[in-house]
Amino acid sequence: MNYAVPAPAQPVVPVAGGDAVFPVRHIYCVGRNYAAHAREMGHDPDREPPFFFMKPADAVVMTGAELDYPLATKDLHHEIELVVAIGKAGVNIAEADALDHVFGYAVGLDMTRRDLQGEAKKMGRPWDTGKGFDQSAPISPIRPAAEIGHPSTGRIWLEVNGQKRQDSDLNHLIWNVPETIAYLSGLFHLAPGDLIYSGTPEGVAAVGPGDALHGGIDGVGELNVSYRA
Repeated sequence: MNYAVPAPAQPVVPVAGGDAVFPVRHIYCVGRNYAAHAREMGHDPDREPPFFFMKPADAVVMTGAELDYPLATKDLHHEIELVVAIGKAGVNIAEADALDHVFGYAVGLDMTRRDLQGEAKKMGRPWDTGKGFDQSAPISPIRPAAEIGHPSTGRIWLEVNGQKRQDSDLNHLIWNVPETIAYLSGLFHLAPGDLIYSGTPEGVAAVGPGDALHGGIDGVGELNVSYRA
């Protein structure tokens, strides 16, 4: 094929335990999917229908990376999340069948330029500048569901410079993984390579240049990234 400009590299995430990689197609993120986080953001945690936003596929960055502090923000926030990796295509997937479409799971960070997101909210504009920026989706290697099963409980936590920031359990998700997949597949055709960042618990806060982030989910893995001073 004769490309008019150099073709971008395919974003990939390593699969734990071997040399295989998972090609990233789309990144879907669930907003306000833990009640305590909804409250800390000033919203009613009642079980309203889930809503979604997206990040570009090349926003993924591997654990262990040292990152540049993002452009155009003075209020960068961490959001630790369970990431669901889709391995089988589907549309209008029944909740009972949803886990059959999961390849595996990872630990992710939905990094957020909170000041830009806040400005967008006030003006009724999309969240793209607050959520979909470069290196905004750090991720651990994917653990196949064939090896670890489908976690529905387990500690999810994050430390910044060794100090606890977020500490909760997956069983506090408002919309669990099967429910999320079923709902999302009624909006989009899901396909192998899709990632779903499933939402963050309470405790989100700012990080700055020189900060080191370390988080994890029981039975899934751990994630480390830092920001250059």
